[in-house]
Amino acid sequence: MSVTTVGADIAAIVVSHQSAATIDGCLARLRACVGVGSIRVVDNASSDETLAIVQRHALADPRLRFVANPDNPGFSQACNQGAADVEEAWLAFVNPDCLLEADALSRLREHALALDGEALLGADLVDEQGRRDGAARRHDPVFSRMLFSSRDRDLAVAMDPALPVQRVEAVSGALMLLPRRLFHRIDGFDAGYRLHGEDLDLCRRAREAGAVVAVANDVRVVHLRGVSSRSRPLFVEWHKHRGLWRYFRKFEAPHRGMVVRAAVWVAIAVRCKLSLLRTLLAGWRLRT
Repeated sequence: MSVTTVGADIAAIVVSHQSAATIDGCLARLRACVGVGSIRVVDNASSDETLAIVQRHALADPRLRFVANPDNPGFSQACNQGAADVEEAWLAFVNPDCLLEADALSRLREHALALDGEALLGADLVDEQGRRDGAARRHDPVFSRMLFSSRDRDLAVAMDPALPVQRVEAVSGALMLLPRRLFHRIDGFDAGYRLHGEDLDLCRRAREAGAVVAVANDVRVVHLRGVSSRSRPLFVEWHKHRGLWRYFRKFEAPHRGMVVRAAVWVAIAVRCKLSLLRTLLAGWRLRT
């Protein structure tokens, strides 16, 4: 059942790919969220039951429209597609494996308005056991510190329970809310990122444009985390490192000498190969 759209000024954008395991619950909760005026689902060439589930929700709720891409142009480009034709003042980018409470988005909006509206907000992301997602609160990448580890904890910032709204350098792309005018002013997501790194990039550009980036510690959202990615771990690892190099090239390389740029490229390449090898070995152990 959908809620009333009177006064609703949030557009929720969901990018799906092979998301049948979670998107039904995600959309059911989104449709019940206070303040949601429209829902845009952009599907990147799913071959499972994702589109059938989305169609069922679209038939039941006129606020929901969807785009079925014939191929997979990547997460960033699909987010930009979803945001292109909405009229609501606020954009909420929601992963199909996030389960929101009815007041989650409206509370994020209230926090953003308290920060004069020029804010990009994330939430306190937890898994089904209540364990916090390290990607919810992050530093910008510091390449001298994190090149040889792929774990989120190298960038993670501890939650400060004394702060309902905690300013950080970056939040997770699993759930972001920001004004539509800010999103368009910074030209949306960088479509050069296919998967991973685009959220760090967007947060950095938002801050450079004068916006606040923060986490609403009092808004908890269950994030099942990467359900659609588990079937293609090598693809995910490759694009993590590709995104890392793109981020470095955009924000750090212009301030570094040739030797440092070459060293970072080599380090990322080695780190990528090691990660791919670990992923292959983990898959082999599961099969034996």
